[in-house]
Amino acid sequence: MPAQRLIFIAAIVLSVGYVWLRGGFVGLHEGDHAMVASPVVQQGYQMATFAAGCFWSVEAAFDKVSGVVSTTSGYTGGRVRNPTYEDVIRGGTGHAEAVEVVFNPAVVTYDQLLDHFWRNVDPFVAHRQFCDVGDQYRPEIFVHSDAQRAAAESSRQRIQDRFDQSIPVPVTSASAFYPAEAYHQGYHEAYATQYQFYRRSCGRDARLRQIWGDS
Repeated sequence: MPAQRLIFIAAIVLSVGYVWLRGGFVGLHEGDHAMVASPVVQQGYQMATFAAGCFWSVEAAFDKVSGVVSTTSGYTGGRVRNPTYEDVIRGGTGHAEAVEVVFNPAVVTYDQLLDHFWRNVDPFVAHRQFCDVGDQYRPEIFVHSDAQRAAAESSRQRIQDRFDQSIPVPVTSASAFYPAEAYHQGYHEAYATQYQFYRRSCGRDARLRQIWGDS
């Protein structure tokens, strides 16, 4: 088979795979930019914001935690108002893919959420996570109060004391958070087959076991 035809077929396969991961075969497509509303923090609930690579996986991690009321994927830490997914993945907006976590502190503490964050992140890299490369995939903790900042910095120091490698994960004051398009929300549940294919292909679990063991 001529080389040009092989290249053409490979390009089609890659394109189909990209659309499949994006949910393109279940009624959603790249033109859908409908946003979801930011969560309303009820009295007694608190909010935490974490960036740890692709927000699909960050949502999947925190949805498992007892006491987490809701998770919302979005973009934060950047310079552009109301960015879209396409804006962010092209780079230059300064945003990170992140997740807002609304939690009940009577059930789960912020310190426990921090522990969960660390065990779902590669803490040794500053501008990528697993197979996702770029500043938009950087790991970062966005804090909403002085108490959260103190807890996050203390937590980071505990992790640093455990490893010889530097931990370049910043602790940053939370700023404007823009919820991602609707098709990103709860992706790990809505498109479980696509998500599991992405997660395995990205090597996320293998790398997490290498860093943290099976804990």
